Amino acid sequence: MSSDALSLLMGLMLAHLAGDFLLQPRVWVEERYRLKHRSPALLMHTLIHAALAAGVMGVAATLDPARGYAAALLSTLVLAASHWLIDLAKTRLPAGELRWFLLDQALHLLVLGALWLVWIGSLAPLRELAAWLVSPQVLGVAVAYLTVTRPFSFAIAMVMQRWSHEIEDKGTLGRAGARIGMLERVVVLTLVLLDQLTAVGFLLAAKSVLRFGDLRESRDRKLTEYVLLGTLLSVSTTLALGLLLRLVLFGQP
Repeated sequence: MSSDALSLLMGLMLAHLAGDFLLQPRVWVEERYRLKHRSPALLMHTLIHAALAAGVMGVAATLDPARGYAAALLSTLVLAASHWLIDLAKTRLPAGELRWFLLDQALHLLVLGALWLVWIGSLAPLRELAAWLVSPQVLGVAVAYLTVTRPFSFAIAMVMQRWSHEIEDKGTLGRAGARIGMLERVVVLTLVLLDQLTAVGFLLAAKSVLRFGDLRESRDRKLTEYVLLGTLLSVSTTLALGLLLRLVLFGQP
């Protein structure tokens, strides 16, 4: 893949992010949901995306005269029309739900990717991506990340079950501990795969500092032991998994 092709893709994504998040006030989103296709804000939002895309495509046409400015203009119009349709369709769905937000962004990026492939006139990037995704290293890393989320949560909860009934409800957020544990293991696994074991120690130290005040004020030795045991169990199993993965897939001790 040439550097110009990759620059074009990054430019289109940068334009999309700027138009969708930096140059779209909250009141525009609220008006769009209220007025639907009659919303002037929806039209203004589409025009901003068109202007940003036109700038990117114009630079691409300048760097690649064989494509021409007509193709750049057509690409801009297709992108603007698709953006208007996707955002209009989103107004028919409940506002503020993560799944619809992710679907909306996925559709926008799918259009950007399709336009990019048409512009460069090759499906080679898709073949390279497919080959990379099915490689043993990528599949192994994906399995490891999935393992340290829900599967490890269930396993650790079952190990800790014999002591959990001795811990009083401290009024924490519902299921917050499980979510924190998942994120903690994802970060630890990432640091292990990047060979940044020292940073794992800093992560544990930071968590200890954050929890020290609560544990000290509670003066509950059982709670302190419970938190310490859960943290060490979570981190040690993730460390072991990460080191095993490095050894098996990457040949690194």
